[in-house]
Amino acid sequence: QVQLVESGGGLVQAGDSLRISCKVSGRTATFGTYSMGWFRQAPGKGREFLAVIRWNAGNTHYADSVKGRFTISVDNAEKTVYLQMNDLKPEDTALYYCASHSLGILTTLPERYKYWGQGTQVTVSS
Repeated sequence: QVQLVESGGGLVQAGDSLRISCKVSGRTATFGTYSMGWFRQAPGKGREFLAVIRWNAGNTHYADSVKGRFTISVDNAEKTVYLQMNDLKPEDTALYYCASHSLGILTTLPERYKYWGQGTQVTVSS
């Protein structure tokens, strides 16, 4: 079993930056083979893919909506995944989730992810 705990959300103003974190615990011995994704869900909307990274390989994929503004990274020593978000906009307001799978691919589909955190709220005021 793997546990994911997000943190770092909050209330910011448009144009600000914020870094959210996802701490991984549990059966992490084989976690190097996993891929880690970030998703978000705004009220009344579906879960939106943002970014994914393969833990050991480091290759990444981003949604067009955040490419160039958001950066996903991994700290293997801390067993933590980060999402650096720059130039935040009010439309970035949502509950942000991290998720993981061991399929060995970079996928944008939430149904392919086995483990999910509880989410951290990001609110961007105009």
